Amino acid sequence: MALVHTPSQTTEPMLALLIAAGTVLLALITLYLVGFDQGAISRSGMYMHELMHDGRHLLGLPCH
Repeated sequence: MALVHTPSQTTEPMLALLIAAGTVLLALITLYLVGFDQGAISRSGMYMHELMHDGRHLLGLPCH
C-alpha cells in the first residue's frame, strides 16, 4: 500500500504573490536609495550618491 501526499493548492499562489510583492518592494527601495536618495534616508550624505555615480548615468537618472 502506497501513501500519496498531495500538497494543498490553496497556499501556493498566495506564497508566490507574497514573494513577488516582496521582490518588487525591495527593488523599489533599492532604486530609490541608488537613484534618488542623497542622504535624506540613508544618512550617508553624498557617499551613496558618489558610490553609485556611474550606475546613475547608465540608468539615465539625473544627478548633476
